[in-house]
Amino acid sequence: MSAPATAWFHPTRLTSADPPSFSRIGPTRPDPRFVLVCDHASNAVPAHMRRLGLDQAELDRHIGWDIGAAMVTESLSARLDAPAFLSGYSRLVVDCNRPPGSPTAMPAVSDGTAVPANRAISPAEAAARTETFFRPYHDAIAACLDRAVAAGAVPMLVAVHSFTPVFGGVARPWEVGLLYEHDDRLVEPLREALCALRPGLTVGDNEPYAIVGPSDYSIPVHGQGRGLPHIEIELRQDLIGERGGAEAWAATLAAALLRVRAALAPLAVEHRVPRGAAGAA
Repeated sequence: MSAPATAWFHPTRLTSADPPSFSRIGPTRPDPRFVLVCDHASNAVPAHMRRLGLDQAELDRHIGWDIGAAMVTESLSARLDAPAFLSGYSRLVVDCNRPPGSPTAMPAVSDGTAVPANRAISPAEAAARTETFFRPYHDAIAACLDRAVAAGAVPMLVAVHSFTPVFGGVARPWEVGLLYEHDDRLVEPLREALCALRPGLTVGDNEPYAIVGPSDYSIPVHGQGRGLPHIEIELRQDLIGERGGAEAWAATLAAALLRVRAALAPLAVEHRVPRGAAGAA
């Protein structure tokens, strides 16, 4: 099939110089204690998409990826001896933490920046981006978790993200945010562990974002949907944008997560429902 003249992306135009849709690092054992995901690990764009019509400086901003998140994830994988899955392309090509079809999956405008390649995307091109970049990443995560559950393991699913220190002119005071929807079993234990390791820490409870229904994909589908203990961790980008800060925060997170896992053992699969939903018709 030839690529339509107006399409910015077509899978047949990818070359060996383009990165894979995702990378997997860490051990391959069937019963991991932790599984890590980094949905916005990269700001790469397929060469034929011409940087989506943007300057590289725009892709280097937070609109292109979660700054520092990949470095934290890689270090955390080594410290926890955990498999980690890192997306291979910019969230502007397709956002791996949005349900397919979401209006924010391929945004035409992000934080005030118009994205030419995402203006009037055809259904065929949107489907091609999803099948090429989104599906392989999430299929690999699903296979890892399903294999672990089949082996009798209950891994903690940890999604690593980062956020800007200031957004919309408003300063964000949290160094770290803990995000969840219905299942909060890890939230308070992890907050206590983090504050014990770093006294004076400001920890956001569903801040600066909250997981609400279709706002996210990885945690609701892979964690909540399977009843696995899970958490989305948001780190402030000014703290992890350089290697030293990323390594320091990975060390803190690893220590905290190990404390929490030990304190809550044995972990179990629990399918929790929204507060007030139990017994509803």
